[in-house]
Amino acid sequence: MILDTHCHLDNEKFYEDVHEVIQNALSHGVKGFLIPGADFKDLPQAVKLAEQYDEVYFSVGIHPYDVEQYDEEVLEQYIKHPKCIAVGECGLDYFRLPENEEEKIAYKKKQKEVFISQIQFAKKVNKPLIVHIRDASNDSRQILEEYQAKEVGGVLHCYNASEHLIPLANHGFYFGIGGVLTFKNAKKLVEVLPKIPKNKLIIETDAPYLTPHPHRGKRNEPYYTVFVADKMAELLDMSRVQIEELTTTNAIRLFKEFSSIS
Repeated sequence: MILDTHCHLDNEKFYEDVHEVIQNALSHGVKGFLIPGADFKDLPQAVKLAEQYDEVYFSVGIHPYDVEQYDEEVLEQYIKHPKCIAVGECGLDYFRLPENEEEKIAYKKKQKEVFISQIQFAKKVNKPLIVHIRDASNDSRQILEEYQAKEVGGVLHCYNASEHLIPLANHGFYFGIGGVLTFKNAKKLVEVLPKIPKNKLIIETDAPYLTPHPHRGKRNEPYYTVFVADKMAELLDMSRVQIEELTTTNAIRLFKEFSSIS
């Protein structure tokens, strides 16, 4: 079986047919789903789905683009739910920075403060982190190491192929591999994949985003993890079954609650 460790099933793009999407994934061997907390307004829908399906779990956190919304009281509220199994998606994203230099500095500072706060919260509640890193590998690694994120570990969601981040494997961090691996322009990720310790690889979709080939241009969904698994098998000279066993075992080691899924 495959576990989709990062799918935004609470997103409005799934409002009309989320149940069909989940059933379709289940019928294709995708047996577990983790909805990351990225925007507080979507959390009620994540909770609703987690309560409806044994196979669905969620996390609570705030995406770096939404740091102005950050409120630790919201984290405190949701982390108590038995199906809330991680903190995040949190991290740093320097892709869209203000042009004004003072504003840019202030925005980076705010992102770092909120990221650090979520790391400290994860350590307090002893839950793994779901970490988003875009154009910010140096600062992200420095913060994760400096603030002892290894105490809880986590996943580098949508791993960006930066070799600078690979040493985080020794700090309890896993590498989320999704549809980008199948893109024709993903040469760097294709080259770096074999350098990642195999016991730190997990599969994700980031649905409804980053749809893998051959479905690029369409809405992504958890069923499409099968295309990621096939590409990983090809690149690592393993069978599809071996990839499924490997990544599922790794995901359960990180997100222990998934062990209840058979």
